Amino acid sequence: MNKTATYQITVNASTENLAEVREFVAKHAKHQRFTKEQISDLQLAVDEAYTNIIKHAYQNNKSKHVDITLSFDSDKLCISLFDSGNSFSPKNYNLPDIQKKIEERKRGGMGVYLIHRLMDSVSYHARADKNEIRLCKNRN
Repeated sequence: MNKTATYQITVNASTENLAEVREFVAKHAKHQRFTKEQISDLQLAVDEAYTNIIKHAYQNNKSKHVDITLSFDSDKLCISLFDSGNSFSPKNYNLPDIQKKIEERKRGGMGVYLIHRLMDSVSYHARADKNEIRLCKNRN
């Protein structure tokens, strides 16, 4: 197991690349001895973040790209997804009414909530030309 390790992939902003993104995360997390349950959580969180970038930052423009970086250290894994689309402001986000969504059987609108539930820390950084969502999962 490496003390620190970093891996990067760049993919076009398309749901057609979801499997590649999920496999990239799983492969390196497994190599770094994360459990199957942790890997499943990581894949789902990345899946949601990547899909949100496709839909909201890029409005389904498949010619845009997303840079994904995995950074492992002895304590945790941090996954950064970078895009150059519309930025997300956590201040404008309202937690969904889970019970109401269940009762109305409505799909969607749960991605940000799920990401925060699955990860140990989540942060957003918007710069002039680049946005970053950073997802971190502790080893234990």
